[in-house]
Amino acid sequence: MESRRPCTPDASGRPRTRRVYVKVTSEFDSTGYMQPVSITWADGRTFPIEQVRDFRPAGMAGSSLPGDCFTVLIQGKEKLLFFEHIDPRFTGRLGRWFVEKTV
Repeated sequence: MESRRPCTPDASGRPRTRRVYVKVTSEFDSTGYMQPVSITWADGRTFPIEQVRDFRPAGMAGSSLPGDCFTVLIQGKEKLLFFEHIDPRFTGRLGRWFVEKTV
């Protein structure tokens, strides 16, 4: 079993995190609202999103790109799922999804 190191806080006292980019299957309704429905990890495991509990615009720390934060329910637990918008000059790509992993 792997041993877990305690989270090392940054200067603000919050645990340090890193972005883990994930594949997300999403649906778009007729108004253009993007609804994530499942997350697939790099190892191929897929988890359905049981519910989207909240949505908020969220600036991305360390980046000038805008983003969104979805509070989702996966396996009965609330998780934060972020969508990072790509520069609009790059046509054909809307953005990419990530979760934050404590390091």
